Order: sequence, then structure tokens, then C-alpha cells
Amino acid sequence: MWNFIKQLFIWWDGQTLGTRFFTWRKGVPVGKDDAGNEYFQTRDGKRRWMIFNGETEGSAVPPGWHGWMHHRSDTPPTERPYTAKVWEAPHTPNPTGTSQAYRPPGSILSANPQPASTPDYEAWKPE
Repeated sequence: MWNFIKQLFIWWDGQTLGTRFFTWRKGVPVGKDDAGNEYFQTRDGKRRWMIFNGETEGSAVPPGWHGWMHHRSDTPPTERPYTAKVWEAPHTPNPTGTSQAYRPPGSILSANPQPASTPDYEAWKPE
């Protein structure tokens, strides 16, 4: 029961009921990546989509599959494996909101917050 309700309303955690139905009717499986995400296309090849394995994280799509999803390549990485460039780093999740997030030196959340500065002007007070 929970799975049905989840697929009905929660789009950020897997697929919705509408996506499941569309995939069942028109989807042709193309492949899977290392994270378990599944890739599909329509029979005519005009529409391409993926079903995330778990939480929806767009930045976690591997470069080879990203190129195929955006029609930059006609052959998916299952047919012609993608070789990463030397400068490409592996995916790391977005650290915003975690303890690993970047905090500039003046931030109150940084490890060594700077003391409040003294004002370099004197506020005007009406007489």
C-alpha cells in the first residue's frame, strides 16, 4: 500500500505511477548504469528518460549517459562504452546543508568565526 501511495505523490524518490505506466506502454529498455539507474527510450527513439534508483539526483547521471539522454550521442554507453577524460572527477554529492559544506571565513558557522568588527563610523542621533 505504501509503495502505491509513494508512487502516486512522491516524484523525488524513484518513479511515479504515471512514469511507470508510460514506461510500461511505450518504453524500450536501453541499459543500466553502475548506480542502478535504468534508461529507456520510445520505440522511435525520440524521447529518452531514466528512472533513478532511489533519490532523484540529476548531478549523479554519469557523463556517458548524460550525453545520450541529451541526444548528443545516438549510441548509449551499453553499445559503446564511455571513456572518461583525464580531468573528469568522479561524482560527489552536493554537500550543501551538511557539515562538509563550504563556509567562508566570516561565516558564523565556520570552525573559527571572526569576532564582530567595530564600526568605523558613529551613528547620527537627533537632538
